[in-house]
Amino acid sequence: MFNKILIANRGEIAVRIIRAARELGVGTVAIYSTADRDALHVHLADEAICVGPARSTESYLNMNNILSAAVATGAQAIHPGFGFLSENSKFARLCEEMNIKFIGPSAKVMDMMGDKINARAEMIKAGVPVTPGSEGEVHTTDEAVKIAEEIGYPIMLKASAGGGGKGIRKVNNVEELVPAFEAAQAEAQAAFGNGAMFIERMIFPARHIEVQILGDSQGNVIHLGERDCSLQRNNQKVLEESPSVAIGHTLRNEISAAAVKAAQHVSYENAGTIEFLLDESSGKFYFMEMNTRVQVEHPVTEFVSGVDIVKEQIRVANGNELSVKQEDVTFSGHAIECRINAENPKFNFAPSPGKITNLFLPSGGVGLRVDSAMYSGYSIPPYYDSMIAKVIVHGENRFEALMKMQRALLEFDVEGVITNVDFQLELISDPHVVAGDYDTSFLGNVFLPEYQKED
Repeated sequence: MFNKILIANRGEIAVRIIRAARELGVGTVAIYSTADRDALHVHLADEAICVGPARSTESYLNMNNILSAAVATGAQAIHPGFGFLSENSKFARLCEEMNIKFIGPSAKVMDMMGDKINARAEMIKAGVPVTPGSEGEVHTTDEAVKIAEEIGYPIMLKASAGGGGKGIRKVNNVEELVPAFEAAQAEAQAAFGNGAMFIERMIFPARHIEVQILGDSQGNVIHLGERDCSLQRNNQKVLEESPSVAIGHTLRNEISAAAVKAAQHVSYENAGTIEFLLDESSGKFYFMEMNTRVQVEHPVTEFVSGVDIVKEQIRVANGNELSVKQEDVTFSGHAIECRINAENPKFNFAPSPGKITNLFLPSGGVGLRVDSAMYSGYSIPPYYDSMIAKVIVHGENRFEALMKMQRALLEFDVEGVITNVDFQLELISDPHVVAGDYDTSFLGNVFLPEYQKED
């Protein structure tokens, strides 16, 4: 096993990785920007090293500084977490060249699956269903208009190198297409340095279903079931649960088998997620994208499967076989995760950085977990993502999980900054959500208009 790994991230995911490494007997190195000098992950790691100023491009995205930190501290591997450099194939390749193990898939696989157009082509080869759409990159509005006419409206414009909801637009008709294409392309160029787009026919209404997979260097690939991530705002997830109430036994087997087939086709190693759109009316599902990293919502899968995904990532990167085989994986109960952000839902979710003057995180009872890097007296910097905690619950059934989440959110108390706790409490209590009657449009089209009208 590795003696020491470096965590190329911050916040709750850095804390999560440090805890997993410590339980495996592996030493940890935290990196931090000058704005994160007092962050929890810095205090918890065995060693910590500053890699640059507050701006991400000069610190958490600074490949040279991070690799230098790994060499200086003798770290044998780098865990990128999610976001930042986690899906950057150049960084993974640099790690390989410097004989530092990147805890994730190879740069080659990241290139293959990180680019949505390449991924789509590979899934067609693998026999995984994909939505009708463009066969390659789309660079001009003239091309976009022609392709949209062929596949039919409504369509989705997506950045080929995109992620995190950037460079995505829904287009209902030809009048909307040109301005939407230009806006999405400019956003993609600014966010990813790549303005290439592709077009897919929109599956609507739809469920966003993703399947967690794990692969090792011996060719073993397993799945850990599905997560329903349909409650989204601006293509960004707000609440996730597992299993999905929209999927029965037969469909669950089919979609899980398709995810394993997809991962096997590209000889995938480490943790990853195959994301699908499910048309509930027809029961058909379509490949959307692959995330070549651990995801924010991985704890719900850990609760229902009993598998520690982050520990498996470290073991697999060390060259070990997966500690579980598919026949060993069993699923129990229901899990839900709510993302708690320092933001104001009443004012278009404006970020709310500042000093936390008092903090009480919910606790007690079986099946409750809070992943956070916050503490009383901590000042949330304005430079990074606004998520401050994840509340994850597990119950014997969905109703028990819903009630446990309501209890946990009622206990969550934070002073000094505005959060979305009350918003999440209302969402988890909404009759549609309680009934499992929602799709990807519900939050934006049904829930939010009513919520933001309230005083």
